[in-house]
Amino acid sequence: MSTFTDWDIARNLLLAARWTLLLSLTAFAGGTLVTLPLMLMRLSRRRWLRWIVRAYSSLFQGTPLLMQLFLTFFGLGLFGIDVSPWLAAAVALTLFTSAFLADIWGGSIDALPKGQWEASRCLGLGFGQTLLRVIAPQAIRIAIAPTVGFSVQVIKGTALASIIGFIELTKAGTMLTNVTFQPFKVFGLVALGYFLMCYPLSRFSHYLEKKIHAADHH
Repeated sequence: MSTFTDWDIARNLLLAARWTLLLSLTAFAGGTLVTLPLMLMRLSRRRWLRWIVRAYSSLFQGTPLLMQLFLTFFGLGLFGIDVSPWLAAAVALTLFTSAFLADIWGGSIDALPKGQWEASRCLGLGFGQTLLRVIAPQAIRIAIAPTVGFSVQVIKGTALASIIGFIELTKAGTMLTNVTFQPFKVFGLVALGYFLMCYPLSRFSHYLEKKIHAADHH
């Protein structure tokens, strides 16, 4: 007979939720750092660099995140590299995140009129100055809503890290179910936890979309 009270269940899930949030933030921060050079490659005049970015995005978007987690965790072990569940999950989610951010941000840049690049060159601005002063501020405005929306997918994607032994919210729910034999209660709280993390971001993304759309029509 389990001696776990409802508070014990909730407290353990809250502790695990910290790791879900930390893994999400790590993946998003890492994904941002990886995406920045991908953007420069995508804007390059060299066709082979643009091809690498397309192949990179296609690879990580076109394969299941679960498989990517398995390959990172078990694949590196084949080469004698000892990888912890935390590191494997962080690396796999970072690569997964960057592949989608590259498309979101690249699409935001592509949405801007091509004439702005030409006008900037006529004004004597170099590539870097044009990108930082003219293109980036406008592209960020377009990209912020879908970027915030995609962060919801990153948070939900962390649930798959439980399969390689990383103890986040879903894994903690499974462990508590094995102890308490109360799956409906435990996973009901797990679902509530994900909802409380994801719903505010979804609403914020919709708010930003409406605000930007309204501003474009003024």
